Amino acid sequence: MMGSGKSETGRKLALVLGRRFVDCDRLVADAAGCSIPEIFAAEGEAGFRRRESELLAAVLASTDASVIATGGGVVTVPRNRALLAGAAVCWLRARPEVLAARVGDGSGRPLLVSGAGGGGAPERLRKLAADRDGWYVEVADIVVDVDDLSVSQATMAVAARLADVSGWLDDGPGEAAT
Repeated sequence: MMGSGKSETGRKLALVLGRRFVDCDRLVADAAGCSIPEIFAAEGEAGFRRRESELLAAVLASTDASVIATGGGVVTVPRNRALLAGAAVCWLRARPEVLAARVGDGSGRPLLVSGAGGGGAPERLRKLAADRDGWYVEVADIVVDVDDLSVSQATMAVAARLADVSGWLDDGPGEAAT
């Protein structure tokens, strides 16, 4: 979910593991030549999800060992959930109240802006969590509750859990998605 610390934790985890870091949201925006809110304004959520799916497939097809920060809504597309089955997927789980405190008024986050489902950011985040949690459970190999963790603590928790998952840090699959 947005505000869980995917990008920051992923960046630090890549350093710890000695792997490249891939921020899917950043790559989607770079490829489009505009911001994610601009993509949503021009193409709607469906257009953004199409772009996100194409990029995810390309990133996961790479043979470079990577830590990938996906967008929180990547799980809403069945094809993406199937693609993630070949990666070690970590769900950075946080309560909607914590996420809302982290994202503030939601500016720059199209699914939280005024008119995107009514209510304030906490209500919209509760709805998104209710809609997505089952998919996160479906794809996650590792779940780390990050409500009370700093980025460094979350990074070390993910690294420790990856070490416990047989083969992921040795010569196993090349990606660890957060």
